Amino acid sequence: MVALYAPSEPVMDYNMVIIFIMAVGTVALGGYWAGSHDVKKRYMKHKRDDVPEKQEDEAVDVTPVMICVFVVMCCFMLVLLYYFYDRLVYVIIGIFCLASSTGLYSCLAPCVRKLPFCTCRVPDNNLPYFHKRPQARMLLLALFCVTVSVVWGVFRNEDQWAWVLQDTLGIAFCLYMLRTIRLPTFKACTLLLLVLFVYDIFFVFITPYLTKSGNSIMVEVATGPSNSSTHEKLPMVLKVPRLNTSPLSLCDRPFSLLGFGDILVPGLLVAYCHRFDIQVQSSRIYFVACTIAYGLGLLVTFVALVLMRHGQPALLYLVPCTLLTSCTVALWRREMGAFWTGSGFAKDAPQTPWAAPQGPVPPKDVDASLSEQPRGEELAQSPLATEEAGATDPAKDPDSPVAGPLSPSNGDQVQPIPVVTPGTSA
Repeated sequence: MVALYAPSEPVMDYNMVIIFIMAVGTVALGGYWAGSHDVKKRYMKHKRDDVPEKQEDEAVDVTPVMICVFVVMCCFMLVLLYYFYDRLVYVIIGIFCLASSTGLYSCLAPCVRKLPFCTCRVPDNNLPYFHKRPQARMLLLALFCVTVSVVWGVFRNEDQWAWVLQDTLGIAFCLYMLRTIRLPTFKACTLLLLVLFVYDIFFVFITPYLTKSGNSIMVEVATGPSNSSTHEKLPMVLKVPRLNTSPLSLCDRPFSLLGFGDILVPGLLVAYCHRFDIQVQSSRIYFVACTIAYGLGLLVTFVALVLMRHGQPALLYLVPCTLLTSCTVALWRREMGAFWTGSGFAKDAPQTPWAAPQGPVPPKDVDASLSEQPRGEELAQSPLATEEAGATDPAKDPDSPVAGPLSPSNGDQVQPIPVVTPGTSA
């Protein structure tokens, strides 16, 4: 009599520690970066001498209509992947290569701009994009990011090392999305998280009763259908190989997965909490509390995965942990109204993202503002009258009736004098 024997695999694997560090680190870093970038840009818009920022760095405010459209598109795309996986998987791989290279460029660009070399610019030309004369170091960075993405695309099925590139590109993509997508209110955060909470539960626990195979649509798409002819895997996950010494790992190297949605969806709430923290000067209590809640929710997810030995919808545990923690902090600080509506974001208040203002901002000195003007505009905009180009400067002439500082003192107001420039008459 012949029987087949399969050794049992360990229930717990150390790769969960690596996934935990990557996920929590991405949420914390992305939320911190998003909040600091948004508030700094909001402050810079109020500076009088501020130069308009580039349009590609603008954040996208998410509205309730956009949330509903996004969820409907996610459902539609997931069903399409379930039935046409072998064809659409290559479309997803191509989109991932393009989006991840953009995210990697966005993450590395602030560091590269601080380097002291390759600061020369492209000569004048009429080529698309190059007519803006980018710096040589930024072109080299763009080439590097595209190369990394292409290398992963070519060797994506190399189980020994390709997962490192995939995780690196995936983390960069998540950081870029957390900085770009902006939820303006806690109400929008709650709507997004609750709708995706129901979405995750439905496609993991309900769809097995609706499919002929009895398998979950979410798990089938994330891990790849067993009857797929291409044996390709979707790249929209963080993946780490099992670190145990099971004999089965010699035949097939299994991976543990965590979807990007389980990072991005709670991460958007963490980013909102950080922006609110900076606006109300709360020592980042919302940000820290929500980040810790995310980590605890992820630990609960791993425990459920070990106990049930079945793929778990991580948002089932992450959404209650992050939402309830944020609400608790807001109620404890008696800021629930402002936190819910986002009224703490005073769009017209020129507040710095680093420190609270110490008092009323004094008006700009008139002398300083005049000295900063181009020389060709001093004659036309100065309140002093000059009859000739070589006339004596009244500010330097002690006998002049308007000598002295231009800014008002002791409540007196400076009366403007008609401007007289060469070649014109008052």
